[in-house]
Amino acid sequence: MVALAADPGSFDRLSQVLAGGGVAIVPCDTMYGIVGVAPGTEGRIRDIKGRGEKKPLLQLIARASWITQMSDQPAPQVLSRYWPGPLTLVFPARGGGTVALRLPDSPFLLRLMEQVGRPLYSTSVNRAGRNPIFDVAAMTLEFESEVDLIFDAGDLPPGPPSTLIDITSRPYRVLRQGAVKVPAEELA
Repeated sequence: MVALAADPGSFDRLSQVLAGGGVAIVPCDTMYGIVGVAPGTEGRIRDIKGRGEKKPLLQLIARASWITQMSDQPAPQVLSRYWPGPLTLVFPARGGGTVALRLPDSPFLLRLMEQVGRPLYSTSVNRAGRNPIFDVAAMTLEFESEVDLIFDAGDLPPGPPSTLIDITSRPYRVLRQGAVKVPAEELA
């Protein structure tokens, strides 16, 4: 189902879908994303994308205070100035491993997460190994039968993904250069 962002009730329908364990396509900071409430939708999102178990999914958070739910390490002050925005940080996760978190600069996403009350998994709209899709009609053709809702806020211009930085050790490592350019001295 496609819901137009301008239609009354579309936002509430989207939040109900997500709160009920559904998966949707929504506009994010730099591109559309396939999203679902963490942790319950991970397997379904991986199946939709055709993505293996080893590559983790990032999670969107509504506030920096949500980090404490997943990691004992706070966001470094030098990097937290890029939040909210298209910067994803890889933290050491409670219980082992890592968790990738982003505080988006999208009032729409922040409101959505506040309403749902949980972090959202987010990944680009594409099959694993293919380029992201920015055109809503192409997304609809490719994914409408596999997701519960496509929230159509119009096509987005092609652009870079979020920058991905591993902060589990020093110096911090840029794993993917994207929309945010972090000077080397801030990684030391």
